[in-house]
Amino acid sequence: MTGLALEAIDRYLRTLTDHSGSDLLLAAGSPPMVRVDGQLLPVDGEPRLTPDTAAAIVSSFLGSELRARLAERGDVDFAFAWGGEDRFRANAFMQQGAPALALRRLPNRVPTPEELGMPAALVGFADAPRGLVLVTGPTGSGKTTTLAALVGYLAARRSCHVLTIEDPIEFLHEHRRAAVTQRQIGTDSPSFADALRAALREDPDVVLVGEMRDLDSIQTTLTLAETGHLVLATLHTNDAAQAIDRVIDVFPAERQGLVRVQLGATLVGVVAQHLVPRVGGGRVAAYEILVATSAVRSLIREGHTEQLRNVIATSSAAGMQTLEAALRAGVQAGVVTMEDAVALAAHPGELNR
Repeated sequence: MTGLALEAIDRYLRTLTDHSGSDLLLAAGSPPMVRVDGQLLPVDGEPRLTPDTAAAIVSSFLGSELRARLAERGDVDFAFAWGGEDRFRANAFMQQGAPALALRRLPNRVPTPEELGMPAALVGFADAPRGLVLVTGPTGSGKTTTLAALVGYLAARRSCHVLTIEDPIEFLHEHRRAAVTQRQIGTDSPSFADALRAALREDPDVVLVGEMRDLDSIQTTLTLAETGHLVLATLHTNDAAQAIDRVIDVFPAERQGLVRVQLGATLVGVVAQHLVPRVGGGRVAAYEILVATSAVRSLIREGHTEQLRNVIATSSAAGMQTLEAALRAGVQAGVVTMEDAVALAAHPGELNR
């Protein structure tokens, strides 16, 4: 990394850390921008980046292989450590012919479910011996953090092999009661599909799938859940019922009946989460929870997913809760303002960024 690029990055990352920010965006034509409590703000006193400056900063992060991938594909994911403690997830991408960089600051330790305020039903998903757990929500809603907390919970309590497939690896897990092996797409395996197919030969008890991206990865994920593994996976949807539809709809019409049967047999539960500003600063997650009871499994098999929301709303005794119920509890506890709760309930996902 050149001296000028190193000095600039040092300033930007120090600003991000000093303001407890989550993201840093560097793009030509704009000053460096940091995201604090969901709001994107310019770094004080920093000029707009020129295309040459942006290119120099991006290039300083990438080795020859990642530079070639950026030139070929137009974007590349990676992760790195900075200052001995902080870690970052990064995406370098081309925009208007110039390189740009988006950095996400990663916590330096795995949070516990208690620290995140995760409902007991959600934590209980990790105790299932086998089946499929879906963690869904918009980009930036904390899905990776929730998965990391569940893996940490498992690693401390269960003697098993946990295999994670990520792009890139964000949280570093310790081997505790469980052995946790972590594979990074692009470094340890060329694709999610390849890593998932190989997982069947790697003796896992639990598999974390960083993202189900396409038909092949979704099909292999379902197969893993069917063959006696506990699978934790993510999707991008705004609510729990929509996640079920997303999995089914990716398949051709003639296969959807079989997929509904697979889901009905393997699903453990779905959490749809969103981040909302916390009173006093920071953000807190609001969780919608769908538990795969016999009634839920039957609705999925029969193709009546439009009724799942009513089941969630009327099944609190089984650990289910709607997003609205979670927000109501946050308002009553003084953690969330009524204004933010109403805004998120009306437009799920808009506060997550």
